[in-house]
Amino acid sequence: MTGPVTWGPKPGSIGRMCRNIRTLHNFEPPATDDEVHGAALQYVRKISGAAKPSKANEEAFAEAVAAVEHATRQLLDALVTTAPPRDREVEAVKARARAAARYGS
Repeated sequence: MTGPVTWGPKPGSIGRMCRNIRTLHNFEPPATDDEVHGAALQYVRKISGAAKPSKANEEAFAEAVAAVEHATRQLLDALVTTAPPRDREVEAVKARARAAARYGS
């Protein structure tokens, strides 16, 4: 196991079990370690069906998160594109507009 695993959202962030895993490729600046960890954690939560593992499953859960995090970082580092990088702020505005249209607020 590589360091402590945080099961809940990082301090100062908003996280919940049902959020979608977001695209991390081709952003400027590139995906942060926190974003990669969050995506890995969300993936393992979704696959396992548990937001927080039992004591008996903590080690397996943490190892899975670390493995997915490592594979995700390797993938992001290896992907090649000719498309211009996307702007995080522009994408956030688009996401808020979609949410407002979907949920009416």
